[in-house]
Amino acid sequence: MPKIIGLTGGIGSGKTTIVNYIASLGIPVYIADEAGKKVMQTQEVLESIKAEFGKVIFDKNQLNRAKLAAIVFENQDKLKALNAIVHPAVRQDFNDWLAKNQKASIVVYESAILFESGSYVNFDYILTITAPLESRIERVLKRESISRDQVLKRINSQWTDEQRISKSDFVVENIDIDLTKHKIDEILKILLIKQ
Repeated sequence: MPKIIGLTGGIGSGKTTIVNYIASLGIPVYIADEAGKKVMQTQEVLESIKAEFGKVIFDKNQLNRAKLAAIVFENQDKLKALNAIVHPAVRQDFNDWLAKNQKASIVVYESAILFESGSYVNFDYILTITAPLESRIERVLKRESISRDQVLKRINSQWTDEQRISKSDFVVENIDIDLTKHKIDEILKILLIKQ
């Protein structure tokens, strides 16, 4: 059975860049956010979301993710309700994926809300990616058409770096990508030795 590495970090920390690098090394990577989008298209999950949030977040029977995001980022109770619907479906999807990757020495599970979801308890090691606040804000503003205030609301809806670091086995500050890749290489060597 492979060692499971949970990889996390706040919005704008550069997790996608890191997981793309890790995947380029031939290590299987599971991206929970992508899986969440996939399971949110299943009939069972859509029905649960409609029952919880109403038809107002659907346009012509299609889930409007922007409307849903606007609701859950403003209301912690609604975010918890959505997570209670989506997280079990993602967990099952991950278990199916893991069964297909049994021969790997290491697999990586990437999630921005690894701690908030409680899924971190299922992993062998936790790697947290951090970056300075202003760098994070700039990265998000470059890739999404949202305001600085909206970015800060998303950041504030997640755990702080300090909270994540306190529960992590490894921490990498992602400022210079070449230095970050070097640190990732070192961590992977350590983990492969621990096999």
